[in-house]
Amino acid sequence: MPVFPGVLIIEGMAQTGGAICVLASGVKSKSVYFLTIDKCKFRKPVVPGDVLEYHMTKKAQRKTMWWFYCEAKVAGEIVAQAELGAMLVRD
Repeated sequence: MPVFPGVLIIEGMAQTGGAICVLASGVKSKSVYFLTIDKCKFRKPVVPGDVLEYHMTKKAQRKTMWWFYCEAKVAGEIVAQAELGAMLVRD
């Protein structure tokens, strides 16, 4: 049975969080480093044909550090969730 790898679900969360950091900061010449992943849980498998949606909520921000609560959903049901941390760094 083919299943979408959980590590790629988490990578999608990290990429989405990084994009939010860059867009919210308003500065285009910054890099984003993925720092932490906490409380990661996989609830259901994601299979071919599923449409995966990422829902991000900013938990906190301190200077260049950002923390997010993330949910990955398929058809409105949570398939994975995690808390992620990222840091903006000048290039």
